[in-house]
Amino acid sequence: MKQLFTMLLLCGMAFGVSAQEVAKKDTPEEQVLDTTVVLTLDHTIKSLYDVISGESGEKRNWKQFKFLFHPNAKLIPGGRDDFGDYKVLYMDPKAYIKQSGPWLEEHGFFEKEIHRKTEMFGNMAHVFSTYESFHSEADEEPFMRGINSIQLFNDSKRWWIINIFWSQETQINPIPKSYLP
Repeated sequence: MKQLFTMLLLCGMAFGVSAQEVAKKDTPEEQVLDTTVVLTLDHTIKSLYDVISGESGEKRNWKQFKFLFHPNAKLIPGGRDDFGDYKVLYMDPKAYIKQSGPWLEEHGFFEKEIHRKTEMFGNMAHVFSTYESFHSEADEEPFMRGINSIQLFNDSKRWWIINIFWSQETQINPIPKSYLP
């Protein structure tokens, strides 16, 4: 089970960046925070994917990552453990950074949204975001695909990511055609 969740934590997220470039610096304290990325739902999702993506050796803007999430937000990878039982793991953004950040920066990781279904009611939104994961932007074939279930809240000023629950595609759990481009 521990091996499965480690892989899920390291490889399973997908989220993006705004139309504005966020400068990447050598240390987290020097990283620029772009507060405009949360003004629209589309920019918030794009920022989520972009901020976790980068080549091997490239530092991520974890300050920007944390800014996307509500203070009580959870990141929840799901999948089968070594015994075939379905399990989930609950993390806050800081725990995700601690557990997955070093691996993402060491090995290179790009998560790209390939399809999206959005449902909205009032100030809440649910986004089913299908992703493909690559080790480098130059890779032609993904090493993994899956779906992010992203819940968001708009407080009249900005969008907050409340939860992200995701699972990767497997042979026994293929992505349905309705969630593919």
